[in-house]
Amino acid sequence: MKNVFVADLAAGDDLDNEPFLLADIVRRETRDGRPYLLSTYRDRTGEIGGVFWDVPEDIDDWVRPGVVTLVTGRVNSYKNNLQITTTDLNPLASPNMAHYLPASKRPVAEMELELRQRIRALGEPWQSLCTRILLDDAFLPRFANAPAARNLHHAYVGGLLEHSLSMATLADVVADHYDYVNKDLLLAGTLLHDLGKALEYDTGTAFDFTEDGRLVGHIVRAITIIEQKARELSDLPPSDLQHLVHLVASHHGSLEYGSPVVPRTIEAVLLHQLDMLDSRAQGFFDHVRSDTGGDVWTGRSSYMFGATLRRPPGFE
Repeated sequence: MKNVFVADLAAGDDLDNEPFLLADIVRRETRDGRPYLLSTYRDRTGEIGGVFWDVPEDIDDWVRPGVVTLVTGRVNSYKNNLQITTTDLNPLASPNMAHYLPASKRPVAEMELELRQRIRALGEPWQSLCTRILLDDAFLPRFANAPAARNLHHAYVGGLLEHSLSMATLADVVADHYDYVNKDLLLAGTLLHDLGKALEYDTGTAFDFTEDGRLVGHIVRAITIIEQKARELSDLPPSDLQHLVHLVASHHGSLEYGSPVVPRTIEAVLLHQLDMLDSRAQGFFDHVRSDTGGDVWTGRSSYMFGATLRRPPGFE
């Protein structure tokens, strides 16, 4: 039973076999060659760093990201940030993952309703294709509960759907602002571009990669699903499908970041920029919300921005 959560921790608190999800771990050595661990503990209320100095040899047999651990130690303030100085770790068998995985503030049912409304508003052939893929009874629960990333942005249950809907809202404005934009194609791209992440992440762990995520990846998986479902529709022109596949293939923006092609149409350029905008804005909010130190400024640097961040006035 979990009774102590990250959001409740304060400097000076002693922990005795309190369960937390081990979200990340780095092995280091002191100058005299003694091993120690730098870790990130997580539950549904946030995350906190940890350091484990006197590491038993048997720890390496089981400790890894995604394991729920029983943590013994003391909460301290280190560089204006809370940190658990760990003295013992033990694995917890059969944890209830609802205690440890953060979730979107938006109810999943509310977001599913918005998704259905979005799809109904699309013109053809995009309405039929999105319905066949996203509203499939077997696929929708996975899409609705998946995170959009492991840690940088929307890294919580429902994050993928929240991210996709947010991009669709932005696309409504952007498509009306610029000339020559195929709005329905762009909107379909916002809803479908990351659909492969529903199969890339395991929501039964710390959003670890599935076997499909490691071997195939979400871009390739999304393209294969789109092309498979498109073959079931007799009235989807091949050129329309090709443009949609280009949106998915190029949405990371460059070969360096995993796209096999760069954006070459106005819809692809806009989709990439909308993806960047929404992920960066939410990444900002996710960091300032999860940071446990500092005051106006966060106590630790953001991985996404490489700097400490200033909390907006009135931010809670």
